[in-house]
Amino acid sequence: MNEDEDHRIEQAAREAAEAQAEQIQVDVEDAKADPAVQEEWIRQSNLIYGGLAAAGLVVVQPFLTVSPLDLTAKICVIAFAVSIPLLAALLLLNRQEAFRHRVTSSRLVGVAKAIAQASAFVGLTAAFWHITMTAGIVFLLVAFFAVTVHSSGYVHLEYDGTFRSRFPRRRA
Repeated sequence: MNEDEDHRIEQAAREAAEAQAEQIQVDVEDAKADPAVQEEWIRQSNLIYGGLAAAGLVVVQPFLTVSPLDLTAKICVIAFAVSIPLLAALLLLNRQEAFRHRVTSSRLVGVAKAIAQASAFVGLTAAFWHITMTAGIVFLLVAFFAVTVHSSGYVHLEYDGTFRSRFPRRRA
């Protein structure tokens, strides 16, 4: 093969990959608009937000009567001081989303979700670290592994070879 032919083959492969990526993006947008998918996201979010808020309330209680707090305890308390109100607001918003049968597209809500979940994660990590550094490190490592497990399972369930067939095309 000559260089020109290699370039054409490479270009054709690139164009095919770009077309496939665009089709996948369209399919994902279609899936995100599916009311059943949105309702499932709302149910999962309720579980996540409720669980994190409850965990925060339980974890913070022992620190209410202890003074002064060491660094890990302060981090834990401050992180949950951020996450608990946000998680409560997100739970209330989820009720409205469930009532309307759709999720919000607000960027502010997206930021609040990220802050609430990240600060709850920091709070839990700091709580375990407060007990013992080893527990904090183990929690941190296993939590990242758990997210990987969930992500892998989710991708295999939702984006397998039948992905496109499960979301019928809407008529224009």
